[in-house]
Amino acid sequence: MYVHRYVWNIVGPKLQETYHFDQTTAGFVFAGFYVTYALGQIPSGVFIDRFGPHRFLSWIIVLWSAALAGFGLTGNLWALGGLRALFGATQAGCYPALTKVTRLWFPLRSRTMIQGWIATTSGRCGGAMSPILMGTLLIGYGGLSWQAALIVLSLVGMIFGGIFWWFFRNHPEDHPDVNAAELAVIRDGATTAAPQGGVLPWGDAFRSRSLRVFVVQQYLDAGSDVVFVSLIGAYFLQAHHLDLKNVGWLASLPLWGGALGGIVGGWLNEECIRAFGNRRWARSLIGSIGKIVACMLLLSMAAMTNPINAAVMLGVAKFFSDWSQPTVWGTCTDLGGRYSATVFSIINTSGTLGGVIMPPLFGWLLDFFTTSRGVGEELVKVTNWSPLFYLVAAMYFGSGICWLMIDCTKSLEKDDG
Repeated sequence: MYVHRYVWNIVGPKLQETYHFDQTTAGFVFAGFYVTYALGQIPSGVFIDRFGPHRFLSWIIVLWSAALAGFGLTGNLWALGGLRALFGATQAGCYPALTKVTRLWFPLRSRTMIQGWIATTSGRCGGAMSPILMGTLLIGYGGLSWQAALIVLSLVGMIFGGIFWWFFRNHPEDHPDVNAAELAVIRDGATTAAPQGGVLPWGDAFRSRSLRVFVVQQYLDAGSDVVFVSLIGAYFLQAHHLDLKNVGWLASLPLWGGALGGIVGGWLNEECIRAFGNRRWARSLIGSIGKIVACMLLLSMAAMTNPINAAVMLGVAKFFSDWSQPTVWGTCTDLGGRYSATVFSIINTSGTLGGVIMPPLFGWLLDFFTTSRGVGEELVKVTNWSPLFYLVAAMYFGSGICWLMIDCTKSLEKDDG
């Protein structure tokens, strides 16, 4: 999912270069993904809680992989917007499904650490590898056009979707290779599986203060994160005038920082809960401290002129920002219980709205701080990127404050008390 999603760091600038889109237009095209991604979240979560993630995940992996190849086939704005919308609709249910998978397949005592590894290996590492695979390897060293590179990545995804369908099952009890001893570990020694299925009690959900604050937190978190999805490649290409080979690895450094942060954050969650016995404040403080530290680092990075130093600082900022990622997953499973896919889908819908609203705003901000200067006989456009990073830092700070008001122990599953 993230290898495919983060190719926009290469595809976006290439579309601008080929079809002469400005930053605002590119932002609107990019945001088309988030419209259907937002609309698909809650229906996907409800469907997954009711019927399970197996066939659902298998089909959406194949479908979004097929949609990916279309980005290189047209420069028509309506067609590109439609493709982005299809791509978003088919990716919408992935993380709600994975939240359900971790609840069904892993014991409670290690679930957050597992979620940290999933967010890292299938999330941030995938995002970090995306510009390397697309820009540095397939285009830079492989000599492929960016359109051909998209087709290669699309085919890999479709093959993986088939593999996932063949090997995965909804429940450990349904898998022929899971024996009784393994099942006892997964269920923490319980003789019966935890209750599954059902529909989230929406009245309780709307009355939950923690869930309402969580929604705001995720808007700020995911809304700020679209900078790393859509604009970091353009930042190094346009602000530092680098070629694609160098942009590939520099644009990936922040994602590697986020990947490492996800591992550390998952481990910190489990260790703090084990050491202090307070799940509520372990989650809230880890989320808050990471975001506030990331805010301060991003403020320091905004004025840097050396591209390598900027990439390293972005990586460190992303490390602290993303160590809250497993905390998001863990809080969703704590709040949601057997409705965890639906709760995650609510949170992800809020984050996705950030992805709809913020890219055009980011694009407008960059255009507003773009000036034209005469260089010889040419008129060259120069963009001041610092205000963009100041805004993202402010969003990090707001996210950190929200974490202090979220109580993950207020479960929406009545059976949990």
